[in-house]
Amino acid sequence: MDKQQPSKGYRTFVLVLLTIVYGFNFIDRQIVGILAPFIQKDLGLTNTELGLLIGLAFAVFYTTVAIPIAWLADRYNRVNILSIALATWSGFTALTGMATNFIQIGLARMGVGIGEAGGSPTSHSIISDMYPKEERASALGVYSMGIPLGVMAAYFATASLMGTSNDDVNWRQVFIFLGLTGIALAVIVKLVIKEPARGAMEFEGHTEIAKPPFLSSIMTLLQIPAWRAMCFGSAFGAFVSYSASAFQTKYLITLDPNFDFRTLVIILGIINGTTYAGGAFFGARLADKWGKNNVRAYGWLPAIAITLCLPVTLYSWWVPSVEAHLLLTTLFLLFFGTWLGPSFAIAQTLAPVNMRAMSTALFFFILNMISLGGGPTFTGWMIDLFSENHSEVESIRYAMSVTSLLLIPSMASFLLASKLLPNDWAKAEKANQELVSQ
Repeated sequence: MDKQQPSKGYRTFVLVLLTIVYGFNFIDRQIVGILAPFIQKDLGLTNTELGLLIGLAFAVFYTTVAIPIAWLADRYNRVNILSIALATWSGFTALTGMATNFIQIGLARMGVGIGEAGGSPTSHSIISDMYPKEERASALGVYSMGIPLGVMAAYFATASLMGTSNDDVNWRQVFIFLGLTGIALAVIVKLVIKEPARGAMEFEGHTEIAKPPFLSSIMTLLQIPAWRAMCFGSAFGAFVSYSASAFQTKYLITLDPNFDFRTLVIILGIINGTTYAGGAFFGARLADKWGKNNVRAYGWLPAIAITLCLPVTLYSWWVPSVEAHLLLTTLFLLFFGTWLGPSFAIAQTLAPVNMRAMSTALFFFILNMISLGGGPTFTGWMIDLFSENHSEVESIRYAMSVTSLLLIPSMASFLLASKLLPNDWAKAEKANQELVSQ
């Protein structure tokens, strides 16, 4: 373990590399939604099965396995755990491209979930030991840009590997290519990142931190009110975004079958890589700047952004053209990206320094069981339900309109977090001081 303070250049390099890894996390997670129409047609899946494949089959393993892996990451070498996790989920991504039925592709997606469970808890913990709390939201905001950049890369990979027509999309080739690339990246991570000292940003020169029992870590985090409110705010917001991304390409090519699919995925990639990434970056910077004067800003900013998202996303499903939908999607992603950095910062700063990987894992357990597990599954079921009396386009519109209403409890949860933050923030600083003095 390196007890030296990292140089600015090195920690920036590590942050960029971890962001790329997070991008691969989302490439391998979101590519199913992008290629959904072709996978569904090839394997003969219902909308409910497709929703299960994108959501619950992945989320159950991703969220539950993350907790024991995080417990290990709070004790052992995080770089080793991260590189093994990346190689694992990339290998199962490649296997996804070899599936011939729902059971096989479902098992492969479960494997991807198991591997990805070791990604963010270890990365968040590493970043928090390289950046002080005053810069943590900004650093984690950069890291969170892996989400839109990964989604953008997934769209671009689809566009580059597809044939000359909308019907000529070799979805299997896309999965195999991405999986093999991720395995190569895992080797790079192992070779170039050094394990940082735990708590180095809070306690200079002090690295021997007590390691809490498994259940004690979970109970400690669940007893922090602002931490809980932030988790539910994030979960309800992501419920809507995961549902939208799962069925968006299916909706758009149904809305206008003549719209060129390659052009569509390139546009969606650019939107995610610019406005969503920009929202994540500037939202995190604004939260750190605003938060220096009032820590409530880490709750206020996401609440404002989610409030703006609600009318935009509702309207986006009822406009008559693909172009109008994409324009409103651009605005939605700009607002939506701003909650990422502040939420990640809350999860890390309110957690004791010896529970940071566990904090991210438990945060993602709550977030993804609700959003990733519930969102696409619930929306897919509603689409099938509405389709009994409506066209496919109308069924998706009604289903997404109902789903979008989950932004209301998201906004309320972030407002509650803003109210609770000053007290819990002060308690966290005091608890960490007591921890290091033991």
